[in-house]
This record gives sequence, C-alpha cells and structure tokens, in this order.
Amino acid sequence: MTNSAQNDEQLLVIFDGHCALCNHAVRWFLRRDLDDRMRFAPSEAPVAAEILERLGVDVEGDAKGPGSIVVVRGHGHDRNQALLRTDAVIAMLRELPQPWASWRFFLRLVPRPLRDWGYGVVARWRYRIWGRLEVCPIPTEAEREKFL
Repeated sequence: MTNSAQNDEQLLVIFDGHCALCNHAVRWFLRRDLDDRMRFAPSEAPVAAEILERLGVDVEGDAKGPGSIVVVRGHGHDRNQALLRTDAVIAMLRELPQPWASWRFFLRLVPRPLRDWGYGVVARWRYRIWGRLEVCPIPTEAEREKFL
C-alpha cells in the first residue's frame, strides 16, 4: 500500500500534548488500535500546526490550552475532513474492534449540542483534575511509528 493510500485510510488524531487526560486517552486508543487505523500528533508539533492551518481549523482554545481534539481523514491529500470534539471521538471509536466500536452508537444517541457541551466542561477542567504536563511524553519504541 502506498503512503498516500495509507493516509486516506488512517485517521490523524491531533491532541493537546500537554494534557495528562489527552495523553492517557491517546495511550488507551494506541493499545486498542489493532488494525493500525490511527496516527497521532500533539497539537504543538509543527506538522500538526501545518495541517490545522491548511484546514483552517483553530484549536487554540484559551490560555489553558487547545480546546478540542481534531481527527483528520485523508490527511495526505486535499480531500480531507476535520472532525472536532465528540465527532472526533466517535470517528476514533469507529476504528476500534468490538466492543469498543459499539460505544459510538451510544454517543450518537446524545444530541451533538449536549455531547459537545459535556466535552467543553471536561476540556475546561482537564488541567485542574488530571494535570498539565510540562513536556509531551516520549512514545515508546513500539508507539513511535504511530506518531507523526
């Protein structure tokens, strides 16, 4: 499979690399991504900033850090799509094996405004509850190939 074909099939997950909750969630998804469907990049990485700028997506949030996780489909092409907040989480769950993939159906039962409101509450409080990392954790040798 060519690299561009892989980019069409894989999701690029851009996350707040300083957020302890976000890093924990990324590790959770890494362990369950058995079909190699996701790649990850902290929003602080130059490659992530370039992709977000190209898509016109602003995840700066406020002084407390980026306000949203971003999932990009087809990140190697002009035909790409950016998903934010709970839509991003649902897209990630869809790529996992069962029983995890089924959770997207439960999330979709909740209207998007309500889902995203809950996401916003967690995003606002995440540093206070789970902490802020001074530096992004270094991926293990096995995880490195999944990071841009």
